[in-house]
Amino acid sequence: MIPPNDLLLFGGAALLMVLTPGPNMVYLISRSICQGKRAGVVSLSGVIAGFFVHMLAAAIGLTTLFMAVPFAYEVLKWAGAAYLLYLAWQAVRPGARSPFEARDLPMDSPRKLFLMGFTTNLLNPKIAVFYLSIFPQFVSPEHGSVFAQSIQLGFTQIAISFTVNLGIALSAARLAQWFVRSPGWLAAQRYVMGTVLAGLAVRLATEQRKLV
Repeated sequence: MIPPNDLLLFGGAALLMVLTPGPNMVYLISRSICQGKRAGVVSLSGVIAGFFVHMLAAAIGLTTLFMAVPFAYEVLKWAGAAYLLYLAWQAVRPGARSPFEARDLPMDSPRKLFLMGFTTNLLNPKIAVFYLSIFPQFVSPEHGSVFAQSIQLGFTQIAISFTVNLGIALSAARLAQWFVRSPGWLAAQRYVMGTVLAGLAVRLATEQRKLV
């Protein structure tokens, strides 16, 4: 099993990832504002289903990779650090748009809402790269089954994402109005998030893990 300190650090990385604007957040907020809270929750259920596909694919792929190439962790470690730096830049880059600037979307049936949420997440490169580049930083054969550790990380990430996104879907309209009235807070949040992501990237890049 993954040590508690590592799991806590991963939880922080997962929280930052879900708070970083991306296709899932933009879709859920826009859908909740345009069609109501219920539509946002149905869309979120599709997004969560997509997470399970990503999780299983990453768990199977990492298990195979660690068995075939024991030192592949070093390669993926730098890929993970580079990805976090990219997210940090996306948070602070000039002209970055707020996900609370909702798009106009047509009214859709619950079935279509679910499928759209599922497809949006399944095709979201942000999630795929997170799973394949960040998971290896917290997985080590010396702690047991790589597959079991990957599943543990996946469920942790899914629980965090569900909790945060549910709160966003249920309060999207009020949050959007608040950010319109308080643009300074939105700018401050972006820079704090960018700084923390960059710091985490440096930590992951410099951390050494012994593989057996």
